[in-house]
Amino acid sequence: MTEFIYSLCAVICAGLLAFALTPVVRVLAIKIKAIDIPTDNRRMHHRPVPRIGGLAIFLAFLIATLCFCPIDRDLLTILVGGAALVLLGILDDIYRLNAFLKLAVQIIVALFAVSQGITINFIGIGGEYVLFGGWAVPITVIWIVGLTNAVNFIDGLDGLACGVSAISSVSLFLVMLLSGSSSAHCLITAILIGCCLGFFPFNANPAKIFMGDTGALFLGYTLSILSVVGVFKADMVLAFFVPLSIFGLPLADTAFAIFRRLLHGKSPFAPDRGHLHHRLIDMGFGQKQSVRILYALCAILGIASVMLTRDVWIGGVIILIVTLVIFILLFRILSNPKWRSHSGVYNEDDGVAPPVETFDDVGIPTPKYGRNAFVQFEEMGDSPSAAEKEDNKSEK
Repeated sequence: MTEFIYSLCAVICAGLLAFALTPVVRVLAIKIKAIDIPTDNRRMHHRPVPRIGGLAIFLAFLIATLCFCPIDRDLLTILVGGAALVLLGILDDIYRLNAFLKLAVQIIVALFAVSQGITINFIGIGGEYVLFGGWAVPITVIWIVGLTNAVNFIDGLDGLACGVSAISSVSLFLVMLLSGSSSAHCLITAILIGCCLGFFPFNANPAKIFMGDTGALFLGYTLSILSVVGVFKADMVLAFFVPLSIFGLPLADTAFAIFRRLLHGKSPFAPDRGHLHHRLIDMGFGQKQSVRILYALCAILGIASVMLTRDVWIGGVIILIVTLVIFILLFRILSNPKWRSHSGVYNEDDGVAPPVETFDDVGIPTPKYGRNAFVQFEEMGDSPSAAEKEDNKSEK
């Protein structure tokens, strides 16, 4: 009980620190001109918004972990590598650095993590273990760099990357608890959840500040390290598929983005308007609705990852299959304007009127009882108003 109260205080402290530091960071962002000005159709905001909000998340995480967590090699790896990526993110949020320069720094940071013993030496599949041997280093670097960029790529709508990181962190925390990970790693993950939640009120639509590359790179890197030390090395039947399920949404979006760009002869880092959140916006949804849909998908994948930690893992596989089927069905429905009006899911942004639902496509005439309903009922002699008039006449 004592440890639970101590951990709860750590999470609350991290959340309050992130919440309190965000206004300070917002003023700093304006002072150093780290402001995102909408200059193309990829950006969903229509006014300048300060960024480097991820600095508040990092500072809150730094203070909370130093105060509540034991200082070991894994934590120092997260803090040192995270600080390097935060600095890289701040410079990129101000000066827009070259994509290959950013990738080079990310690879160096990943190699630093490997030098500190953060490696994926094997994977567990069906109770068997596949050893990587000399491939452990490149596979670990690819995982760290890939997840770091995945969180960065999905940061396209207000609150999306922050919310997805929080949901993924909760899923990771539950998996680590169930798989018997160390209490130190669980506490670090819980503190990361608190930092995301503390920043979220300022980042939710309409966002007052963006986390920018400063926050996205730090969150992606931290989650990748925690997944390596807390999940990949766990003794589970499907240990390999658990992190893929936890981070399935950002990883899938990133994989499709890279494949799409290469298919069109572009650089994998060339920005475009083909991400999942862009597709939802182009379907007619607003930012709020699009973010909720992606939150729900990320949460379902997180639930499946928790199910996969059990010895009887078939439930998790069923959830993954059902989720895929439902997602395909919803995509087909929501991509058709007529079907979308029947689904009850529509743009809920402020000032947007809900769609008028008609049933002409299924052969059912739409009632015409709009503003003339009183007149029509009165002509039929069945309206309550007509009955009340007759009663009044009889009383007189």
